Formats: sequence, C-alpha cells, structure tokens
Amino acid sequence: MITLLRRATAVCALSAALAACGTDRSPQAVPAPVSAPPSRLPAPAPPTLAPGPAGLTPVFEHGPRTHGRTVALTFDADMTAGQGARAAAGERFDHPRLIATLRALRVPATVFMTGRWAEQYPDQARSIGRDPLFEVANHSYSHYAFTPDCYGLPTVSEERMRSDVERAYAAFRRVGVPEPMPYFRFPGGCYDRRALRALTPTGVTAVQWDVVGGDAFQTDADAVVRQVLDGVRPGSVVVLHCTRSAAPATERAVRAIVPGLRREGFRFVKVSELIGAVGDRP
Repeated sequence: MITLLRRATAVCALSAALAACGTDRSPQAVPAPVSAPPSRLPAPAPPTLAPGPAGLTPVFEHGPRTHGRTVALTFDADMTAGQGARAAAGERFDHPRLIATLRALRVPATVFMTGRWAEQYPDQARSIGRDPLFEVANHSYSHYAFTPDCYGLPTVSEERMRSDVERAYAAFRRVGVPEPMPYFRFPGGCYDRRALRALTPTGVTAVQWDVVGGDAFQTDADAVVRQVLDGVRPGSVVVLHCTRSAAPATERAVRAIVPGLRREGFRFVKVSELIGAVGDRP
C-alpha cells in the first residue's frame, strides 16, 4: 500500500511539473487561438470637383462626352418647408411606384432630396439611401429659392443658405440615410455668384443638368419620353422628379425612356460616376 501511494504521489508531482512548464496536453491547458480583427479600409470619399474661380462652389452640368455612352437619371424629391399641411391633407409628394420601377429595371439613379421630404417620408428616404442602386444628394431643406424670381418659390436669405443645406444633411442622418453624397442641387436650378459663395464652406459640388425631362406638371408621358431621348448625349445628366402630385407622368415615361436609351447603347450611372470621370479626362 505504501508503494502504491508513493507511485501516485510521484505521478501527481510529475503532472504538476509538466503543467507548470506548459507541456500539459489536456484541452484546458491549450489556449484558444486569438483571431485578429478583420482590417477594414475606410470607404473612398465620393468624387467632387475642385472649387471654381475665386474659390466658389463648383458647378457640374454633365460628364465627359468621350467616356462611353453613359447617362445619369436624377430625380428631385421636392417638398417645401411650408407644405406639411398639404401632405397631411393627402397630397402626395412621394412616388414609391417610380422607385419600384427603377428597381425593377435595375437603373442606378441619384435622388436629390429635400430635408423636408425626408422628414415626411422617413421610411422611404431610409430605403432609398440604403439601396446600393441609388445615391441620395442634397436639394436643400426648405426647397426655397437661392435667388429671387425662381419659379415663384419663396426665397431663402443669403445668411441662411448654408444652414439650409446643413439642415437637410442633419435630417438625412436623423431618418437613417447612411451616406448622403456631397452634391447639391439648387431648388429650381436657380443660383448666382452670391449663392455659390455662401455654400463654399459646405464643400459640396453643385449639380445641374444638360437635359430637362420636362415632367413637372406634365400629364403626357410621351412628351417627356421624346424630350429625353432627343436630348441625351454621352455623359448627360437628366433632371426629372420624384413627386407624384407634381409629376404624374414620370413613372410611365421612365418605363419607355430606359429601354429606349438602352437600345441606343447607353449605360445608366449615378452622378458620382460622371463626376469621377471628369478627373479621368485625357
């Protein structure tokens, strides 16, 4: 019995010594491998244009004409700061059927959204902003004009121009639009040197267009189709609207515009791709 106890003691001592030296093969003694966290590179910043003369906000109207047959469809989601009562009464400033058609046709597009529109339709704004098919850009918060005499729109003062743009970005963040683009479209397309100077600190690129869709208050979809197909050239930016009450024929027009341009060999892109191509000019 004494001999057996001595052998057991020796075995225990040997086991303890091996464990102390790190040679114990039991599962508990093998440390779990530590996985290194995956490296995530920051997403590249969206392309913008360099400031214009005298450091003013740059203005973009169309992409290069020699970089293939590309075209950007853009849609203005208009809603003024004073139209909340009309929306509450049933007027529709959104156009979910149009967005569904763009998705069904697999058409990339840029939506220039007002902050007021995003607040009125937060679920739609978030859905558009999170869909890789689209990009959301800034169309001001209030949709007030940045110059006098702009299609009868109320006018924002020069002192409030910058804050109106920044307020729209804040609205996008609140409703969950993840990465709004640093692009801005003036309400009505109206701007002057004073407006360009006021927005310089925001770092945006002002985006205009070279093809007017003519869908605002238009009920004849064929007229919109003809105007777009006749006007598009390589690198064009087409302006249309994403407001059902003010552009009732747009969705029907898009269903004809898209296959028509594709038959002519055009490829649809977002505005960011056209702006990025400006830096690639020979």
